[in-house]
Amino acid sequence: MEQPVSKSWSIHTRREITSKYQILERVGSGAYADVYKARRLFDNLKVALKEVHDYQSGFREIEALQTLQNCPNVVVLHEYFWSEDEDAVLVLEYLPTDLAAVIREAKKGEWKEEGLRVGEIKRWMIQVLCGVDACHRNSIVHRDLKPSNLLISAEGVLKLADFGQARILLAPGFIAVNDDQQNTPTNEAVDNPSDIVPELDNPDQEVQIIQEAPPYRKEFGLSDDPKVRDFEDMDKESCFPDCDTSCLATCTASDIEEDPFKSYAYEAEEGQNQGLGPLTSCVGTRWFRAPELLYGSTTYGPEIDLWSLGCIFAELLSLKPLFPGTSDIDQLGRIFNVLGDLSKEVWPGCTELPDYNTISFGKVENPLGIEACLPNRSADEILLVKKLLCYDPTNRATPMELLQDRYFNEEPLPLTISELRVPSKHYAADEDSPNECGDYKDFDSDSDFGDFGPSYVTRTEHGYAIQFY
Repeated sequence: MEQPVSKSWSIHTRREITSKYQILERVGSGAYADVYKARRLFDNLKVALKEVHDYQSGFREIEALQTLQNCPNVVVLHEYFWSEDEDAVLVLEYLPTDLAAVIREAKKGEWKEEGLRVGEIKRWMIQVLCGVDACHRNSIVHRDLKPSNLLISAEGVLKLADFGQARILLAPGFIAVNDDQQNTPTNEAVDNPSDIVPELDNPDQEVQIIQEAPPYRKEFGLSDDPKVRDFEDMDKESCFPDCDTSCLATCTASDIEEDPFKSYAYEAEEGQNQGLGPLTSCVGTRWFRAPELLYGSTTYGPEIDLWSLGCIFAELLSLKPLFPGTSDIDQLGRIFNVLGDLSKEVWPGCTELPDYNTISFGKVENPLGIEACLPNRSADEILLVKKLLCYDPTNRATPMELLQDRYFNEEPLPLTISELRVPSKHYAADEDSPNECGDYKDFDSDSDFGDFGPSYVTRTEHGYAIQFY
């Protein structure tokens, strides 16, 4: 068993936790969280203990998971521990693998010859869509969707995890948890919901809608009045992803910017975003980050999750990342090479993005198109991805619209959950990749322009323009 790192806030020193849980081993560690596999003493249930060192990240994760506690495709929060001068410790259900491991197994493992069957792909997609639909119906934007954050039980049930970057938006019947305002979650034990996912012919049964926000408590010293702004610009202070801890209950590695201070959080002008306060564009993992985020948007909505879904589904179909950018500039270049130029003709609102007039690219005369990236896939599969990878966020299909797509109702039909193949082993980060943070590591800082060759920089009324050739 790996010996824990000695920390003043170490989970091993907290009697309220060790009296209820036997800590077995540490399975993930990063700058903002450590994850331990543990056993609940009274019934021997395997759980994951996530010790979150960042106040805001822990708070957001608790609030989001409590709101989604009855959704079958969201990881279960059993309880949490949080006291003054101590880190939050979340007690989560233990899920042994994730969708990234499924993709690796189909690409490199024992399934390599057969790959992923169409019926398998459809069932994985359906479960992802049900989880994201639950989030969006409850006014939650995940902001970091990727295969390694989609955990899978031994039985094949897929669940969304790692809500440390999630944002609860203001909507009728909901309490807003903004980037500059937070409310208090309640510490109530959550029963493990059924692992049975309803059949597709009644998509409305796939999720349970939570109509009321959880009641307030003052255990964190926060106001019960949702109008009171308890924190100032919290999002800008902790917008960096965790490395090696994104999968909560698994050993999966996550991503981190090589130099997080090369990314920037942009302030929204007062009165924008319908009173929700500024968002940060520094969220998510680069390969799955929507173009509006790469251009510094602070007024985005749930549509950024839909772009991420398009990237995830494309990877399920091709078994390789669609846009594996090495920097934010490279990421945009890869997107343009496939989808063509971003202009006001394809998205009129793009000219309002903070960095749209700062960075420009040479015109892409012959974009590859999604078809070239998904060879040997059906027209319906390609169309499904296209419905998500739209420059204009308002044109991206919602999860419920996709669940009703004919693709899922045509032969071959989605497999049942019990028919899904689940990897028998979980890949460590260094098994498949020389990168210590695994396949989804952001390799270089945003200032790395080396891959683009010559560039021309000019001063403009907005700052500087960079033209790549």
